[in-house]
Amino acid sequence: MYRIAISGHRGLPAPTVSLVDQALRAALAERAPDVTGVSCLADGADQIFARAVTDLGGTLEAVIPAAEYREKLPEDSHPGYDDLFARDAAVHRLPFTASTPESHMAASKLMVDKADELYAVWDGKPARSYGGTADVVAYARERSTPVRVIWPDGAQRD
Repeated sequence: MYRIAISGHRGLPAPTVSLVDQALRAALAERAPDVTGVSCLADGADQIFARAVTDLGGTLEAVIPAAEYREKLPEDSHPGYDDLFARDAAVHRLPFTASTPESHMAASKLMVDKADELYAVWDGKPARSYGGTADVVAYARERSTPVRVIWPDGAQRD
């Protein structure tokens, strides 16, 4: 089973969500259904990716950065998180309590370490804070993990 980790922007506007969803599904279709998606299930790119993986018949694994992680996600993303969490074949919980940039980066490193490839829903700009997509891409490249950047024409970030 080919393992793909996801890192990507959160808070995407609706038109970009649609563009990213289409691009992720096209990329995943090259390997589906023999793919395991590894995701933290955050709002934005993580949930779009996780939904696409399961819709295409793949397996989903969650990496939970901290005990307080779900509560710190935007409230409107909780239903999607809960639905995807219920579909997980495996859950990897990190030993952190607080949902911080450090716990998020630790989770991203674990995902990259478990993956054959990283999909990065990324505009190519520096991370806005530690543990952002640019940092995860840099870590994957340091480890020689292949990175596929997915940022469709017309995509925008809030």
